[in-house]
Amino acid sequence: MVMGNIRQTYIKRLAAKLLSEHGDEFGLDFEANKEKVVRYTNVKGKSIRNRVAGYIVRKKRIEASER
Repeated sequence: MVMGNIRQTYIKRLAAKLLSEHGDEFGLDFEANKEKVVRYTNVKGKSIRNRVAGYIVRKKRIEASER
């Protein structure tokens, strides 16, 4: 059993919304995803932006490994 990080619900909800609306535009590149999070949301804080972008990268990696 692999233990993961616990993320706040608002991080997961925001990432899920972004992936459902713009999923094909996000990839495995964290730096590119940071810019896209800023473009598609009104997130002000750097740490929130980074958490959302990192969670999206993780979800994309899991999705890619399942294919």
